[in-house]
Amino acid sequence: MNWQAWVEISQWLILLYFISMNCGYLLLNLLSLRSMREYISSGVLHTLPQPHSGLEPAVSILVPAYNEQATIAGSLLSMLQLSYPNFEIVVINDGSRDDTLEVLKREFALAVYPEDYDDRIATKPVRGIYRSMRYPNLRVIDKENGGKADSLNAGINAARHPLFCGVDADTVLQRDSMQRIVQPFLDDNRVVATGGTVRIANGCEVSGGYLTKIGLPRNLLALFQVVEYLRAFLFGRLGWSSIQGLLIISGAFGVFKRDVVQEIGGYRTDTVGEDMELVVRMHRLLREQGRAYRIVFLPDPVCWTEAPEDLRTLRNQRIRWQRGLSESLSSNFGLMLSRKGGVPGWVTFPFMMIFEWLGPLLEVLGYLLMVLFFIFDMISWQMFAIFMFATFSFGVLLSLSGLLLEEISFSLYKKPQHLLWLIFAVIVENFGYRQLNSIWRLRGLFRWAIGTKHQWGDMKRKASWQQS
Repeated sequence: MNWQAWVEISQWLILLYFISMNCGYLLLNLLSLRSMREYISSGVLHTLPQPHSGLEPAVSILVPAYNEQATIAGSLLSMLQLSYPNFEIVVINDGSRDDTLEVLKREFALAVYPEDYDDRIATKPVRGIYRSMRYPNLRVIDKENGGKADSLNAGINAARHPLFCGVDADTVLQRDSMQRIVQPFLDDNRVVATGGTVRIANGCEVSGGYLTKIGLPRNLLALFQVVEYLRAFLFGRLGWSSIQGLLIISGAFGVFKRDVVQEIGGYRTDTVGEDMELVVRMHRLLREQGRAYRIVFLPDPVCWTEAPEDLRTLRNQRIRWQRGLSESLSSNFGLMLSRKGGVPGWVTFPFMMIFEWLGPLLEVLGYLLMVLFFIFDMISWQMFAIFMFATFSFGVLLSLSGLLLEEISFSLYKKPQHLLWLIFAVIVENFGYRQLNSIWRLRGLFRWAIGTKHQWGDMKRKASWQQS
C-alpha cells in the first residue's frame, strides 16, 4: 500500500473519530435535556426549601486544607450557615506550610480537644485535634502532609455521622445545597453517593460566608472555565447519571455513605484523581458483589469554587486531572466489559477510555496530521475544510447546549451582558484554548505512562471574590 493510500485512510479515520466523539457528546446532551425537563416539570429546581422533617440523615462535612489561608475562613462560614438540621464540619489541615492553621485558630477560637480517633483507614500521623469554642459542630484535625486523599481518609476516621460530604477548602456552598444533595438518600435506600454542580466563583462576591453577588470573571481564562464547567456538569454528568452510568463525582462537592467507603478501603493515596477513582472502584466492587446501588448527579445543589487565572496553574491542574483519569480507569480496568458491568462497564467505561483517556493523544495527533497533510498538499482543501468545520462547529454547538441548559433551568447569569460574554467565550474558546487543553492533557497522559511521581501540588489563590 503506497503513502497516498495511507493518507487517504488516515484522513477518514481522523474525521470519523472527531465526528463519533462529538456525536457521543450530543447524545449525552439530549439525555441531559430530557432529564432537566423532568426536573423542571416536577418543580424540583424552583421549590422553596422545605421545613426540616426530622428524617434528614446527619452529615459530616470533610474539608481537606493545604495552604488555604486566603479562602478557608470564608468557605467555612458559608458551610456553618447551611440550612440543614444536623451536620458537623471536620477540617483536615494537611501539614500546610502557610498560616492556614493560625487563621483557623484565630477566626474560630480553636482549643485542643482530646478525643478517641478511629484509625480504621491508615493515614499519616495526626498531630492534634481541635474544637471551635464558637461553633460546637466545627473540629479541626491537624496532621502531617499526606495529600488530599490521605486527608479525606483522616476525616472519615474522625467523622461521627453516617454520611460524609467531601468539599474543597475554597468552596462556598449555597445555603440549601446540603438539603438538596442529601434528598436522594431519603428517596432511595440504594443510593450510595450523590454529586452536585460546581460553579466558578471568580467574578462573584462572597461576604460573611454568603454568596451576595453572582457575576462573571474579567480574566479570559476563568471565563472560558465558566463555559467548561457548564458543559461538564449540566450535560456531561447529568447525561451519564440519567442512565446510571456516572463514573465521577467532583471532589469539590459530593456525599457518600461512610460505611460503604470504609468497606472498600477509603480513598487511594497513590493517585491524584482520588475522587473519580473512588467512584469507579465503587462501581466495580459493588457490581462484582451483585449489590443493588445507585450513584446520582443532581444539577441543583450548587457550590462555588475558585478557578485558576494564570496559565501555569491551569496547566498543572489539567495535567493532574488527566493523570487522575488515567489512574482511575487503569486501576479499575476489571469493570470494562465485565459480565456484571452494566451501563458503567459496557457504555461509560469504553466511552471514557476512547474519548477521554486516550482522547488527548488522538485529538492532538489528528489536528497535527490534518494540518501537515494540508500544508504538503496531501489532501484536498475541501476535506480540510470539512474537518475544520466539523471540529469547530461541534465544539460551539456543545458549549451552546450547556449554556442553553443553564438558561432554561437556573438562569443565574441574569444580566444581558453576562449572556453576551458567555456566548463570546463559547465561540472563542474553540480557537486555541481547547487545543491547548488537549496538549496539557496529553502531557498528563504521558506522565502517567512513564510513571512520573505525582503530588497534590499548589493552587494559586487570589480570593478576590472574598469580600470579608
